[in-house]
Amino acid sequence: MGKPHPLELRQRVVVHVEAGHTHHSAAARFDVSVKFVNDMVKLKRETGSLTPTRQGNPGIGKLTPHEGWVREKVRQGRDHA
Repeated sequence: MGKPHPLELRQRVVVHVEAGHTHHSAAARFDVSVKFVNDMVKLKRETGSLTPTRQGNPGIGKLTPHEGWVREKVRQGRDHA
């Protein structure tokens, strides 16, 4: 996953929209997608903050169902070294 956009950019986008400009105008001015502008305006309205939320799905990775098997293989590998 990519890194979230900087907080300063998020703030500038929302201020631009709050000043009466359209979401399309903000997207063009700051070289971001209209979806990003929509998401930032919605985030600010719903939470009052523009702090990025945690990305990903912690604790539920592709290997989570096989964790025991993987740990056993790693342990076996150490025993043979």
